[in-house]
Amino acid sequence: MSGSGKSRRHGRLRDAPRVSERVGSQAATLWRFALRRLAQAVPLLLVVSLVVFGLIHLVPGGPMALYLENPNVRPEDIARLRASLGLDRPLAVQYVSWLGAFVQGDWGYSFSDGRPVIERIAERLPATIELGLTSTALALLVAIPVGLLAARRPRVDQLASATAIAAISLPTFWSGLILQLVFANLLGWLPSSGRVSFGATGAADRLTHLVLPCVVLATVHAAAWSRYLRGSVREVLAAPFVRAARARGVRERAVLFRHVLRAAVGPMITVVLLDVSIMASGAVVTESIFAWPGVGSLFTEAMVKRDYTVLMAFLMCAATSVVVFGAAGDIALRIVDPRVREDA
Repeated sequence: MSGSGKSRRHGRLRDAPRVSERVGSQAATLWRFALRRLAQAVPLLLVVSLVVFGLIHLVPGGPMALYLENPNVRPEDIARLRASLGLDRPLAVQYVSWLGAFVQGDWGYSFSDGRPVIERIAERLPATIELGLTSTALALLVAIPVGLLAARRPRVDQLASATAIAAISLPTFWSGLILQLVFANLLGWLPSSGRVSFGATGAADRLTHLVLPCVVLATVHAAAWSRYLRGSVREVLAAPFVRAARARGVRERAVLFRHVLRAAVGPMITVVLLDVSIMASGAVVTESIFAWPGVGSLFTEAMVKRDYTVLMAFLMCAATSVVVFGAAGDIALRIVDPRVREDA
């Protein structure tokens, strides 16, 4: 016994360098994939910036539309302003100049109040992040158990399918207005808009303002994510390794949570992160309905006032958010699911 114990111990010592080499190789492969994925995002963002810049200048009046429609602004003032903003230069020169400044953090100044654009976005971003994170957490708390139950129980699946179709089909602005009408106007349980009440500083007041917009956002995402998870769980339940685990006598709960859920949740990560990127860049409709002081409502205000510097910065931030979260989803999927391999 002592001889066999020594041989096993020596065997483990011999295998230790191989294990460390394999872990190091996997880490290096993951880093290469992450760098390649991020490198692919650079030309995509360049194309997006070119499209955004071109669309802004194709609008009648261009960035100067706000001043051209003002009868109190004289033509010589408009000409002087165009020269000061560099709008009298060739379009290609304007694009290169704008892109270089944008990359360096100089996003220009708002046409409506003259403040730096990056400052206006930064002061609205915490509200959007608060709403997005809370909605994501609530949607996951609903989507994961509903998706698991729907995959295993046909009656729950029928009810969940009908509810999900209704939640996805209803327009966000309609459901938001209905919630305002019922819970704010008729019942008076919750505030109808804003982030805080005037003069209030407590956490309870902020929580009550968060409920309605959070429910609107979470409902749509929970419906979509639960259906996605349901399909993924059903596919994994039919896999050979699940049948083998059941044949070995593994309990059904352990099979579900230790094997099935781990394999099924991997593909869902990319979907969740892409949806989170949209919320992070501003839930425009929801924030506008509930007057939530986030980036989405800032975009609506900039649209009304034709504040093109704010619009361009918002669109670029939204595109960057989608690309970065998409890349993060692919990287996370490779970490969670070892079956995913890098393309040749």
